[in-house]
Parts: sequence; C-alpha cells; structure tokens
Amino acid sequence: MSEKKLTASAKILNLLAEKYPSKESIYEKIIHLQSQLKLPKYTEHFMSDIHGEYDGFFHIINNCSGVIREKVDKVFSLKLTSEERAEFCTLIYYPDEKLEQIDESNRNSSEWLIKIISQLLELSKAMSYKYSASQLRNCIPHRYESVIVELMSTRPESDGSQLAYHSELLKTIVDIDSATDFIKAFTVLIKRLAVAHLHFVGDFFDRGGRPDSILNLLMQQRSVDIQWGNHDMLWIGAALGSEVCIAGVVRNSLHYGNTDVLERGYGISLRPLTIFANEIYPDAEPIKSIERAITVIMFKLEGQLIKRNPDFQMNNRLLLDKIDFKTNTVTIDGKKYPLNTDHFPTIDKDSKNPYKLTTDEHKIIDDLKQYFQESALLQQHVDYLYKNGNIYNRYNGNLLFHACVPMNEDGTFRELKFGGEIYSGRDYFDYSQQRARAAYFNREPYGLDFMYFLWCGRISVTAGREMKTFERTFIDDQSTWVETSDPYFKLIDNEEICIKILNEFDLDPEKGHIINGHVPVQVRKGENPVKGNGKALVIDGGFNKTYHKKTGISGYTLISNSRGLRLLQHQKIADVRTALKENRDIESVSNAVEIQNYRTTIGDTDLGLKIKEDLKDLQNLLNAYKNGILKPTK
Repeated sequence: MSEKKLTASAKILNLLAEKYPSKESIYEKIIHLQSQLKLPKYTEHFMSDIHGEYDGFFHIINNCSGVIREKVDKVFSLKLTSEERAEFCTLIYYPDEKLEQIDESNRNSSEWLIKIISQLLELSKAMSYKYSASQLRNCIPHRYESVIVELMSTRPESDGSQLAYHSELLKTIVDIDSATDFIKAFTVLIKRLAVAHLHFVGDFFDRGGRPDSILNLLMQQRSVDIQWGNHDMLWIGAALGSEVCIAGVVRNSLHYGNTDVLERGYGISLRPLTIFANEIYPDAEPIKSIERAITVIMFKLEGQLIKRNPDFQMNNRLLLDKIDFKTNTVTIDGKKYPLNTDHFPTIDKDSKNPYKLTTDEHKIIDDLKQYFQESALLQQHVDYLYKNGNIYNRYNGNLLFHACVPMNEDGTFRELKFGGEIYSGRDYFDYSQQRARAAYFNREPYGLDFMYFLWCGRISVTAGREMKTFERTFIDDQSTWVETSDPYFKLIDNEEICIKILNEFDLDPEKGHIINGHVPVQVRKGENPVKGNGKALVIDGGFNKTYHKKTGISGYTLISNSRGLRLLQHQKIADVRTALKENRDIESVSNAVEIQNYRTTIGDTDLGLKIKEDLKDLQNLLNAYKNGILKPTK
C-alpha cells in the first residue's frame, strides 16, 4: 500500500476512533448495521409532472398513493366493515379535519378514543416490520416518542400484567385529554412507515394554480429527491434573475390563467405590467393585453439570448426579424404565413433590430426582476429545489430524469458542442447539471442563459422538443404548430436502446429501469407507460386537470418495494371536502410492472452499499484496537 493510502487510512481510523472510543461501542454499531442489511427494502414512491395541481397532490401525499388503504384492508378486513375502514382511512389522511368532524357529532367518547388509538397502534405495528428499532424511533414525532415506543413494545395478548399496563397507558392518554394529540402523532407515524422515500421526476410549476403550496407541503416530507423538469428550470432561472426566464414565467402564468401563484403565492405584483399593457393594447381584453405585452418582451429577450448563444441551436425561434410588416406575414423555412394581428406597437418596424426593448419595456422587466429576486418564499423554494435536486439521479439501480437523452434516429447518442467541447450521453447530462448549478451558485450570465435553454431548447435534456410559441401565438395555420421531438421518445420502445442508456450511466440493465415523465401518456388512446419490455417507465399520466381529457386518467404513482414494481393508475381523485364528507378515496388501478419471487433487502440497495463500506471501516478500527495499533480511550 502506498504511503498516501496509509496516511488516508490512518486519518479515517483516527476520526472513527473519536466517535467509537471503545471496542464495545464498535461491537454495538457493527451488530446494528450488519443485521440491518437483512431487513426488506423500504418503499419508494415516484411521481412526475404535478404541474401545480395542489388538491390532488395533497390527497396523494396523505393517502400515500393508496398504500395506507391497502394496509388497513389487510389488517382490519375481518374486524371492521368497509364503511368503518373507509372512515378510519380518512382519519389517517386528514386527522385535524376528521377529528373536528367527530367532535361536532359528539362521537368522541373515551371508549371511541381508546378504540381508535388501539387500532392506530395495531396498524403501526403491522407496518413497522421493515424497520429497525432505531429507524422506527426516527419515524415517530419526537414529542410523543417515549410513550408510543412503550405502546409499540407492550404485548397485552401474552400476559395479564402486560394487558393491565397496556390498558392503563391508553386510559391515561385519554384521561389527561391528550388523545387527539396522540391520534395525530400516530397518523404521522403511519404515513412515514408507508413511504420511506419520495422521488419527483420534474415539473412542479405551470398550468395548476398552486405550485407554491405543493412545495410547502413537500418540504415537510422527511426523505425526498427531485429531478428538475423544464418548467422548474424556467422558474428557477426567473428566481435567479434571468430576465427572459422572468418574462417566460409571467407569460405562462397569464396563458394558463394562474396568476394567483405570482401575486398571492410569491408576492410578485403585475400592476406595472398591467398598466403598461392597457396603454399599448387599449382595445384588447385586459388579460389578453397583458399576455400579449409580456409575450413580445419575451420574444425580444429570447432573440438576444439566442444570438449570443449559437451553441443552443435555437435559431428557428428567431422570427421577429422574419416579419414583413407591410404584408403582415412571417417567413418560416422559405414560406410566408399570414399573421393573426398587425398590431405590434412596441416593435420598431423600421429598425434592423426588432429584438431591442423599448424604454418602458426595460422598466417593466427591471421591476419584475426585483420582485422575483426579493420574494423570500420563492428564494426559499429554489434553495430547496437545489438542495434536493439534480438533472438526473441514479438511485437503487434505476435512472431517473425528467425528459430525454438526446439521440439520433439510428439510436446513437447525439453529439453536441458547447464552448468548443463535444458532449453526449451521460457527459451531456453532467455538463447540463454543472451549468445549472453555476447559475445558482455564481449567477453567471451564461448559466442563467442555460436555464432558459433547458426550458425550451430542442436539444435540451429537460425539454427535447421544438416548441412553437410564436407560431401558436401569431399564426392561425396549425400546420406550423407541429413540435418535433427528440428521437428518444420513440426509441425507448426498443429494449436494446434502454439497455444502451442504462449502460451509459453505469447501471445494471438486468435490474435497472429508466424512469422519466415529461410526455403525458395518452391512456385513452391505448398508449402504455411501460416501454422497452419493462426497461423504461414514463410516469406522466396527466396529473393536472388540464390533461385529464387527453390522458383519460388522473396521473400515475410508481411504487417500488421489496417485491418489485407496481404502477398505480389514478382514475379519479376526490377533493378534500368530498373525502371528509363521504370518506371517499382515490380510485386507482394497480398494475404489476415487475414482481420478484424473492425479497429485495437493504443489503441490495444504495444504502446497503454505504452500510457495507461503514462496516469495513469499523472492522478495520476494531482490528486496530485488538492489534494495539490504536489504543481505546474508554
């Protein structure tokens, strides 16, 4: 072994010795870690393309995508009627609201409270088998930990004294008026036991009205990772100060009719823009005039960005300079198309630079920029997205990303040049991630431009299609609206292509899967979210209401547990009011994607690999103590 490696090993041993100063402390840790490797793998949930649909997301998070209902049915199928089980589930999902409802109906007797706590305890015990004692403690709300651990440890069925002790614990909880607090604590525990880790494969923003509320709720979850989507990149770029991203965010919010998220959610005022728009478009509907004003500003800023970044290959979006104002037409690919308006008051028609902002437009964008950068909640959300997010993730053998791996029609990885360097496949993902992080940490101009490219670039890993924003806004001929997509979206039907991609990211194609969203699966037309003979899963099921007619469903949740993969296809999601009033739940169809005849254990996961590395270091420290290389301090 080299001298450098010896030095490094000695440093590791000395650091470990500070934490484990005796052989006995090492024995204890090794026993816990080694045995943990044999526990069943924890449950992971994957979701994608929430698009601001807070009500549905709120219900999915609270019922853990139907897992809690499955557990309740399994534990209480012979003890409770279907109506009783439905009400019990609603109590778990919405304890505050349901307890208030129970209180108003005078049903909260001491007997009822003891019965409910007993049932919650029984369900918690049944769901805790995947967890070690220390992990279980970490799932319990801290303030109630000691009592709940005591309840979980009692065995009233085996001994009279234990029964008396158990009964007194429950009776005392009720007698001192702490029952509702413990009921709520148990519901938190049950939700944490149901889902150990959440994966979100991009796009929290746009279309739906309250992505801010979704992120507030998500920040309360214990274990989350995020793969950024193109809509997320646009909002993050705006929060970081990219003027063109700001214009894009405001334009989208107006277009989708959800300006509440700007004004009420993030405190971003549209008043100066509204006054400006009403002055230059006095004959248009107020909302349409505001959207038109910010859209023109966006196209101007976008044109400036495209010209200074030829590597983005976005010249097809440079159309303001292709307008013939005399004939009111625009030339695209050598063909002229009539425009649906001749009113462009902020474009200097005699100028050779239609992409130059007017003085008033400069003031509007400067004002909006200040609002975006000073929004404390938006900045907090962006910090969270960066702390927990990436362009892609390799997790327990699976590859997670939002949109696509840019490819050629023949199935080879597309080579792309940025800054004189060629990137493709995984290297291109790493480069994109580097640029996105540089935008966040350094606010560098090129990084901020790259955020807009990630939003709508045809060769972007988070977009992967040629957006036709100008055409859809100003041209009625729908033949110009067709948005060409990357070959990836068709190629993943081929198992060999999926294997190639998994190999590119150093993942085992026998066990791994590609998991992405971005493109809504049109179940209504017979499309299948499972691609490449099960190697790829597209889990965008149109969660947002605007997609429901297109997809025919209300979204997907992919569930990975110790027995394999299941895809839940949500048919209808009850709103909170209906759920409370009628004890309604999500109507979902469960489809097995991959069922194993064996249990995956913690030892087979990424956590297992880390535990094995820790065990190796601990064993080396133990040997150092035994051989006298290091002296225990206790």
